Amino acid sequence: MQDLIRTEPLTPEVFAPFGDVLEAGGEPDRIINRGLCGRWHDRGRLDFGPGGRAGISIFKAEPREMPYTLDMVERHPDGSQAFLPMSLDPFLVIVAPDEGGRPAPPRAFMTSPGQGINLLRNTWHGVLTPLAAPGLFAVVDRIGDTPNLEEHWFDSPYLIAFNR
Repeated sequence: MQDLIRTEPLTPEVFAPFGDVLEAGGEPDRIINRGLCGRWHDRGRLDFGPGGRAGISIFKAEPREMPYTLDMVERHPDGSQAFLPMSLDPFLVIVAPDEGGRPAPPRAFMTSPGQGINLLRNTWHGVLTPLAAPGLFAVVDRIGDTPNLEEHWFDSPYLIAFNR
């Protein structure tokens, strides 16, 4: 006869010797994106070498509606950034090529259920834009002491709509 192993509730305290529980419990550590997104910051114990490391954070962004007004993009010069949805809801992805240190006209993409993205270092992109609640994402990005955010505000915003 085999020994019986019973499941137990997964809590950060119980699981800590083995790893990290990634969840959006309690209040967010930071409110970002002009108050529309809560960030559960640096929730994973990853280490990727001197000068910076990868971290796992949980973002909870307010759902947005289409058509969407894009007035700002940002980029991260010191590292990539991955967005992994914690639901099967599609979300809007906005990117723009770089032209001499400024974003060129952006492109917009709609994900399919279950898709996440990884943005390469220094890629201009829109803010996290879920289209349905709960708007929960695991985000893997660089954690370090150097500034890793540059924003660009458009003089004239773009309107983004579904391709019909």
